[in-house]
Amino acid sequence: MARAKTPDPLKRRHLLEEELAPPRALALAEAYLAEGRRFDALAFLAKAGATDRMKAILAEAVAEGDLFLARETASLLGEPPDARTWRELAAAAEAAGRERYAAEARRLADARAGERGSAAARAGERAGT
Repeated sequence: MARAKTPDPLKRRHLLEEELAPPRALALAEAYLAEGRRFDALAFLAKAGATDRMKAILAEAVAEGDLFLARETASLLGEPPDARTWRELAAAAEAAGRERYAAEARRLADARAGERGSAAARAGERAGT
């Protein structure tokens, strides 16, 4: 069975700008994934509404310490990772020798932990404590 061919960059841009039926978007995403092009597949997975697949890619990105892929995936999911997830990514990035990714992931973890602490403090203020 022949593999689906991925579109050239110009055709890809046009496909992303037009309405695509979810099965067609998913087929394009699968073609990119078959070529190992996860980043290129993300937009088509989003168009297909394939959140489970995108969450799997996010988990892979965290395990690999790939901050760039993790941020894009989380952005498309509309669910920013929690501090624990960023710390896991930082550890994986450091193990892979990606020092800049590790440093940025630690910064994001601290920011998320600070947001959680601020939200808890605001909740305590509203409760009168």
